[in-house]
Amino acid sequence: MVRAVRRGDSIHEVARRFRVARSSVRRWVRRADGQRLDRVDWSSHAPGRREPVNKTLAEVEELVLRLRQELKDTSALGEYGAVAIREELQRRCIRPLVCTRTIGRILERRGALDGRRRIRRPPPPRGWYLPRLAAGRAELDSFDIVEGLVIRGAIAVEVLNGISLHGGLPASWPKAKITAKTVVEALVGHWRRYGLPDYAQCDNDTVFQGAHHHADAIGRVTRLCLSLGVVPVFTPPQETGFQAAIESFNGRWEAKVWSRFTHASRRALQFRSARFVTAARRRAAARIENAPPRRAFPDDWRLDLQAPLQGCVVFLRRTDAKGQASVLGHLFPVNANWPHRLVRAEVNLTRERIRFYALRRRDPSYQPLLREVHYDFPKRRFHE
Repeated sequence: MVRAVRRGDSIHEVARRFRVARSSVRRWVRRADGQRLDRVDWSSHAPGRREPVNKTLAEVEELVLRLRQELKDTSALGEYGAVAIREELQRRCIRPLVCTRTIGRILERRGALDGRRRIRRPPPPRGWYLPRLAAGRAELDSFDIVEGLVIRGAIAVEVLNGISLHGGLPASWPKAKITAKTVVEALVGHWRRYGLPDYAQCDNDTVFQGAHHHADAIGRVTRLCLSLGVVPVFTPPQETGFQAAIESFNGRWEAKVWSRFTHASRRALQFRSARFVTAARRRAAARIENAPPRRAFPDDWRLDLQAPLQGCVVFLRRTDAKGQASVLGHLFPVNANWPHRLVRAEVNLTRERIRFYALRRRDPSYQPLLREVHYDFPKRRFHE
């Protein structure tokens, strides 16, 4: 290429002939710089020294390692890190005096650090706290309420969102106010269309669970689930991870619907939300199809809030320092050897029993029965 340019050919023509960039031709022409071609250094290594000028000498590295061992064995303070080693070098007037960061790099490079890196363990499977759900033999619908939204003109908005765990089936209902009655209406319409899941998971909001000011309170939404054979699951208070699916969908809804547009009215918000949910269902169609099957909604069903309660309610809870767990306003002793740990409390209203199972994220398949207690739900009229 250089010979062709020196013959008078243009750089553009030479680059086209040798199928290289014009910048490459210019670089090699500059490298030759009028020299005889047999005397030009054509090597492509970077200019400069093979080794950096400020490389730490091998003798200094060995001295650092020896000092670390000496300080570890004899130091009165028991300190033998980079700072302590540099102070010892300075006390002995060692020259050149390396900086603390260099000493730290030497210790790291030579494997002389005691600190252990955090072990990243794989996350537990979806729904690990319910064995049938974790095995993919059951489906769970999660629900949550987004509060504190206001449209210009002081138009208050609350949103009930829902999504299934395995299928990713989304749902959203923007309302002026989310109450237990609006939740029941929304769930009945949703489940009539798509079928009944095995579990319905919520947080401990009074809209879902019922009143908290007295014990043994089972609210309207829980009674709806029990009447349809759906097991209500209530997540532990102030615990992360259990509501991850619905919280992620809440974030998507707020970003793609609420924050994306300026809504003139609540009706406009409902229209855009329905449009988003329809598109999300279309995208998740294959996942929804491959999810565990849902039961058909019974044709002759009607909600009787005064009917005797039958079925099971699941409470995920964390025990206190004495190994006790709070369920339905009562404090039950679970296991003194299981303090500050997660448990799954299965309240069987039919058999009047509560079973407490141990839960561990690190070993999700190990869920032994810790205790079984008698529980007699009081027979009283539900105040509508």
